[in-house]
This record gives sequence, C-alpha cells and structure tokens, in this order.
Amino acid sequence: MKTIIIGGVAGGASAAARLRRLDENAEIILLEKDEYVSYANCGLPYYIGDTIVDQDSLTLQTPESLRRRLKLDVRTENEAVSINRKAHTVTVKRLDSGETYEESYDKLILAPGSSAIRPRLPGIDNERVFTLRNIPDTLRMKAYIDKYEPERAVIVGGGAIGLEMAENLFRLGIEVTVVEMLDHIIPALDIELAKVAQNYLKDRGINIILSNGVSAIEDQDGSLLVRLQDGELKADFIIMSVGVRPESALAAACGLEVDERGFIIVNDHMQTSDEDIYAVGDAVEAVNFVTGKKGRGVPLAGPANKQGRVAADNIGGIPSVYKGTQASSVVKLFKMTVAMTGLNEKGAKDSGIDYDKTYLWPESHAAYYPDATHMYMKVLFEKKTGRILGAQIVGYEGVDKRCDVLATAIRAGMTGSDLAELELCYAPPYSSAKDPVNMAGFVIQNLVAGRFRQVFWDDVEKLKEDTDLQIVDLRPIDSYMDGFIDGAVSIPLAQLRSRLEKLDKTKPILLYCNMGGNSYTASCALKQLGYNCVSLAGGYQIYEPAVSE
Repeated sequence: MKTIIIGGVAGGASAAARLRRLDENAEIILLEKDEYVSYANCGLPYYIGDTIVDQDSLTLQTPESLRRRLKLDVRTENEAVSINRKAHTVTVKRLDSGETYEESYDKLILAPGSSAIRPRLPGIDNERVFTLRNIPDTLRMKAYIDKYEPERAVIVGGGAIGLEMAENLFRLGIEVTVVEMLDHIIPALDIELAKVAQNYLKDRGINIILSNGVSAIEDQDGSLLVRLQDGELKADFIIMSVGVRPESALAAACGLEVDERGFIIVNDHMQTSDEDIYAVGDAVEAVNFVTGKKGRGVPLAGPANKQGRVAADNIGGIPSVYKGTQASSVVKLFKMTVAMTGLNEKGAKDSGIDYDKTYLWPESHAAYYPDATHMYMKVLFEKKTGRILGAQIVGYEGVDKRCDVLATAIRAGMTGSDLAELELCYAPPYSSAKDPVNMAGFVIQNLVAGRFRQVFWDDVEKLKEDTDLQIVDLRPIDSYMDGFIDGAVSIPLAQLRSRLEKLDKTKPILLYCNMGGNSYTASCALKQLGYNCVSLAGGYQIYEPAVSE
C-alpha cells in the first residue's frame, strides 16, 4: 500500500505516524510545501514574546527524525500542484529548483490546512503588515521586532491568536491596540463573559476598539497610518488576525466535492467524494457534535490530530469514525484563563434546540484556603432534559479543568443531574466539597424541576418597562452602596424575613445578590409565602460587566 499525504503539520503528521504503526511495510510519502513539518502552531505567539526562547522547541519533529523514527519519506519544499484522480497520481513541484515530477498513490490524504486571511485593503501588502500562521511568518515578525524595536502595534482581530499576540507584544514593552469588527472580543464567547475579559485586558493596559474595522493602511512619516471605519491610529507595525480560510483549491481543482464556503466535504470516515482520497484538518467541513449539523471547519489542533488518526485507521483496515467536534478551546490572557466548549447562545439558537442557561460565580477552591479566586461560569442545557449543550468559563485558577469536565460531560451526553452526582477530586487547595461543576448540576436540576424561576441580565430593563417591578438587592449594605441595579431597594438576606412588610404580594419581585446563591435561597422562601418572585441568574457579578459600556 502506497499512501501520499499532502500537508505535514497536525493532521498530516498524525496520519503518517498512525499509518506507520499500523503497517510497517507501507510506503508513506509526506509532502510539505514549507520547510517545516509537525510544528507547534499554538506556541508561535509565545516565541515572539520570548516566553519560548528556543526556536527548535517549536518543531515537534523534523524531517530527519520522522525518517529515522517512523521510516517516512518526508519531502519538504515539495508542493503538490495537481491531482489526477483517474490515474491515481499527484504532480509535485520542487520549490528549490522549479522541477516537477509525478508520484503515484493507492490512497491519498489531504491535510492542506488553512491560510491567514489578508483582506483586500489599500496598503495591505506593506512589508510591516504581518500575519501569524506558520514558522516562516513567526521568524519574519520576530526578526522585525528584534531589529527595529517598534513601540506601537495594531492587531486587527480580537480572536484567540490576536489576543495571545497582544499579551506577548505588551510583555515586550510594545503599546498594543486591538481592533475588532464585532461588539466583543473572542467571537465564540457570549458578550457578557467577553466583557469580563475585555475589562481585564483594558486594566492590564491593552487598548481595545470594538465595532470598528480597518479601511486602509498608509505610510506616513515613518509610521503606518491605520484608517478605521471610524477614526484612525498610528502604528509601527500591524498584525492581521481576522481569521483563516481553507486551503482547498487543490481538492476543488481535481473535482472533489467542496461546500459553498470552500471546505472539503467528507464522511465520518474522513473520506472525500473519491473513495481513495481522505481529507483532514482545517480544510474539511466539520460536524458539530452537539447538533449533528455540518458547518465550517474548526482550525484547532485537537480535531485535526484525531481526524488524521481516523483517516489512517480506515486506510489501515480499522473501521474508525470521527463523531464531530465541540470546538473546545482555552486562551491565556496574562493571568486570566478563558475556556469554552460546545454551543454558545448563537449556536443554540441557530440549531433550534429548546435551551436554557444559567450562570455561576464560584470560587476556584475552598474559600477558607488562601488565594481562592472566582470564575464566571455559563452553562447551556436542553430545557426539557437538562442535557449539557455548552459551557464558557472566565477566571483564573481551575478554569481549564472545570471546562474539561464539562467538555467530557457533553461528549457523554450527560445532564445536570449527572453533573450533580459527579464525584470529583477534593482537597481545600484544589476545590470545594461541592465543586463548581457540581454546583452547575444542582442549579440545572432545580431549573428543570421548576423549583425556581430565573431571568437574565438582558431581561431586566424590559421587566422594568412592562411590569410594576419590585427589585430587591440581597447583598450586604456596603456592596449595595458600591453599585446596584437602578430602582433596587436594599434588604440583605439576613433581614428579609423581618422586613416582609416592604414587599407587595400583588407585584412581581426581582431578587438579586452577588452571584445568584442567596437570591435562590430567598426565592424559595418567598415563593412558599405566596410572593411572585424571580431570581437574577449570576447576580450582580454578571449583570454589572454585561451592561457596562
């Protein structure tokens, strides 16, 4: 069996390694148009920021190590330029000489990845406008920074790579401004949690401009003038981080099926419309694990590696399937961590699932153990069954492990009741006896059972307009004095039962506290006493950043 793999990074390298382990006698050719294979894309910002100082550590394997360890025929700077499906051949161009040759195959795996989008803007080809997608991009940017010691950078795009670059440039002493077309950073996050991250980055010294875009770039007096749709900025260099597009031209040119966005269409065996050609990684159409619906590919290393393994399994005679992606991801922003998995609200609405959500503000470990920090949690679930659909967490210590548990829960089809029953590791330095994941399960259990009613931060103004609403702030008076919802009266929880005369049973009551726990307790009591009350999900800790400008 002779297999050619086009693309030698995450998906392609994983497929090659798996194939070799399955078949010692297979002929495996790995074609990569760049100089490097099997490198750590996700580490590139940290090399520029001098957190990673050894360039060689970015390359997980070299062509030589792959040849020695796995007996792979690795050909770097060899670009596949066409595929003849009928003849089962690939035409390859040697980039050092320009010479072309043909190579036959029994099976072919396409792992071409994606390329950074460079919008068609005046000045986009300026040599001081960079993208960051591979090691050559990284070395060019690093060389520019080391040589010219720039003072100001504009990053266009507030996604994960753009924000990681913002942190690393800031650590180098460079003034950073992030320009984002949407109304919040990290598009996969819902806006109320994105605002928590935005406020934190601004406090750290990162400038953020939202709901704005770049219209042109001009040289001006040794600097770059960045013309925005509204306003302008000056910079010494610019990083375009506005997304990626699938490198699917080779697949389309040979007649393989691609969708309207250019992603290669595959089945759950990672097989294309040609039974002898497989495709993996950023360039393939992805199935959302939660909804089962097909959509745009996910440019993440985890799914690419798994897809490469599935393709290799099927070529090697193991009937393996890829069941879809949850787009689980995590971003480091200085000391803050942002993690997410499964559906966000837009995805839930677009899917047509009848969903609900809840917020929590739990501590990372036992409150009595020093240095506990809070995290903002949002969990989406199916309203009728309590099945977990998605989660987003913003905070510091312990964010990643809670999101990993919730990602596992989604993969296993677990419900809120299942979360409540999980027996997770506990000791005061690491968690609480009732872990934040358990707490999310308890809340979802109560909501599904109808034990209390909740409203959300963006419901408050409409409730005030449409009803003769009573708003009760259950926090201690000093917290109330630091800020409160307009129209709220202060009745700390400990005084509630002794001050019931302040409440009118004929009017609806909105209860809120700092994070939602006390308002739930109060709503249970008042409901049994005949009051019409609802609890503000997530409390003031979600409401205040969400409504702030």
